[in-house]
This record gives sequence, structure tokens and C-alpha cells, in this order.
Amino acid sequence: MTYRYRLAAVFLMGFFVDCINIFMPAIALPTIAAEFHVGVSAGAWVANAYMLGLTLAIPVSTWLAGRWGARRLMAGSMLAFALAVWACGLAGTFGQLIGWRFVQGMAGGLMIPVGQAAAFNLFQGPERARISTLVMAVALIAPALSPWLGGLIVDHGSWRWIFHSNIPLALAAAALAWGWVRDTPSERPPRPDLKGLALISIALASLLTGMSLYGAGQDMTPAWMCLATGAASALAYVVHYRGSTHAIVELKLLGSPRLRLSVAIYHAIPGVFTGVNLLNIFYLQDVLGMSARATGTLMIVYACGAFVAMMAGGRLYNRAGMRPLFLASMALHSLGVAALAGVTAATDTWLLVAAYGLMGLGGGMGANTAQTTALLDFDGRQTHQASVIWNINRQMAFSVGAAFFLMIFNSLATHLDASRACHLTFVIASLMGLLPALQLGFFNTGKRHRAGHSH
Repeated sequence: MTYRYRLAAVFLMGFFVDCINIFMPAIALPTIAAEFHVGVSAGAWVANAYMLGLTLAIPVSTWLAGRWGARRLMAGSMLAFALAVWACGLAGTFGQLIGWRFVQGMAGGLMIPVGQAAAFNLFQGPERARISTLVMAVALIAPALSPWLGGLIVDHGSWRWIFHSNIPLALAAAALAWGWVRDTPSERPPRPDLKGLALISIALASLLTGMSLYGAGQDMTPAWMCLATGAASALAYVVHYRGSTHAIVELKLLGSPRLRLSVAIYHAIPGVFTGVNLLNIFYLQDVLGMSARATGTLMIVYACGAFVAMMAGGRLYNRAGMRPLFLASMALHSLGVAALAGVTAATDTWLLVAAYGLMGLGGGMGANTAQTTALLDFDGRQTHQASVIWNINRQMAFSVGAAFFLMIFNSLATHLDASRACHLTFVIASLMGLLPALQLGFFNTGKRHRAGHSH
């Protein structure tokens, strides 16, 4: 195996561990929420804390890799990850579980952007589609297997083994990183933008907390305060960025139309799906009485559809371009989300299969096309900077999707019963998933944009 494929293998293994820890614990959220006596919105923080930790660690990962070397950082992050999942499984209170999930996310956030940028720099031009397909293959295997396995664990054992089962994988990734990754000579990185990191951290944490609190049937003042703090912190970062020479997140790279579009697509498809799937897990288990294993099995249907679409999209990308693939992916995914609004009983098996199959087709095609498109305008150091933006967006799409649609559901549930609130939320989500089609109107099918090189 050549070095670039060894490096890619280490990155993909770390990415696999990351994906597992998004989808496997989600299937256990109703059980965890019941054991710790918390509501749906609070229970969602088992996922949100992990993704928030990932998001906040990503901006400093490149700086730490420059100081410590990619080899030490990637191996050390996976060792820290193993420690955190062990502690999650031992948590005695809900607060402890959330705290260790945050640490677990930070450990994973140090590994992914460094590995992705290093691997993508070794695959240039049309080969980017090849490595993107490998990334998306991992992104399909994890959601296909982990919810089903998680359902088996929940139905026949303890939810704590959902976390403990990750320890061997994390240790294996650490060993491979130490044995296979080379430290390449590089300039000493400048001092990290600590003020920028603080502003981004406050903005992300406040926005997620505000959306989680909003519509939960409590005093709205804390929710509005959190949302206002998040918006103010985001604006403060924009002001800070304009006067900074080494900003933690290079906003100028968003001058690339393809990166901007890929960012929007990831919110409209994987982001929407994360929120819809999380809400549907609670709906199927708590309202319709479906088992955790049966709920998790639906993700196998999703993965099968995504695999077919991903393989087709990978072959068609260099021929047809991104525009028709993005349009088809949004249409298929939104149709699948809308189909969930027709599910009224656990026996609606074929409708559930059709919904998850359509969401899989749209999700696989959309995410694979976005992954390929996002970094096409960049090379060298810009790839690392763009990778930071892309990975922050990837995690925020998951977090915002979960928090936003639970917020919509909680707001509707104050006026409607749980079933009708779920169904209306699915309809809203299906419409919101089509919004990036407006951006596609600015792209000429036969014209290639290279805005990323104009900075």
C-alpha cells in the first residue's frame, strides 16, 4: 500500500469512529432520557455536546498539528477519545455524560480536519472524486451498521456498551496513526487566534443552547438571551476577523461559490436528515412503540439507497457536473422526508422503507457531491484552511439540524398532539431541504468557477 493510501486509511478510520458516535448513541436517546429523567430536548444534548466539542476543536487542530506534528496529534487524539468513551459508559449522572461527550467530541475534532487535509493534498484534480467516494463510503457504513448494532445493545443489554464498544476502534486508529503517519517539515505556526476561538465558541454554544431551550414549554427569556448572545458573538467575530492577520477561521475562503454552495447543501440534506431522524427515533419508539432494533434497522435501508446514489454520483460527477446531481439529491431527499408525515403506526413498514430509501438516495448523492465540490478550488495551505471551514460546517449541520427541528417540534407540540406535531415538522423539513436550489441558479452548467484562487 502506498503512503497516500495508508494516510487515507488512518483518516478514514478516525472518520468512521466519528460517524459511529453520531449515529449509534442516537438510537439509545429515548432509553438514556428515561433513565436520567430528562425530556427530549435535554436528551438531544447527548448528541449536541459531542458535535459541539468536535466543532470547537476543529479550528485549533491545524495549529496543534504544526506544533506537535500530525503523527502525534492524530495518535494522541484517538487515545483521548478512547478515554472519553470509557468515561461516558461509566457516567452516573446526566451532567457527567454530557461533559464526557463534549471531551469525546473535542478529541475527535483534533483528528478529522488534519487527516482530511493531508489526504486530500495527496489526491489532486480528478482524483479528489476518488478520495471523496472513499470518505462517503465510510459515511455510509457507519450509519448503516451502528444504529442496528446500537439497537441490539439497547434491547438486550445496557446503553453504556454503546460507548464502551468504541474503545478498541479508537485504540486501533491511534496505533495506525503512530505507525503510518509521517511528520512533514513545516514552518512554525503563528500563535493561535484565541480571541477568535473564544468568540466562535460562545456563538456556537449559545445558538445551540438557545434553540434547545426555545419551545420547551419553559420561560422563553433564557432562550432569547442565548440566541441574542450567539448572534452578537458571530457578528463580533466578523469584526475581529477583518482586523486579524491570522484568524482562526478564514472567512475569505467563502468567496468560493462552490464552497458556499456545498456548505448550504450539507445543511439542507445531512443536516436536515439528522434532525428528522432524531425526531423520528423518538416518535417511533415513544409514540408508536417500535423497538430500538427495528428503528435502527431503518438506517440499513438508508445506507443501501445512499450507496447506490453515491456510486452513481461518483461516476457521473466528472461528466454531468454538480448542478444536476445537487438538484436530484434535494428532490429525492425532500420527498423521503415528506413521506414520513404519512406514518401513523408501527406497521407502516413499506412507507418507512420508502421514506428511508428515498432519503438515502438523496443523502448519498448530495453529501458525496458536496464533499467532492467543497475543496475543489483550493490546494496547499488553503486546503487546510478550507478543510477547517468544511469540517466546522459539517458538524454544525448535524448540531443545528438536531436542535432546530426539535425546537420546531417542541413549539408545535404546545398546540398539537405529538403525532401531528411530528408530521408537520417533517413537512417543514422537506420544504427547507429544497432552499439551496435558489443558489444553483447562479451556476452556469458549462462554466467552471475558480473563485478560491482569487484571494
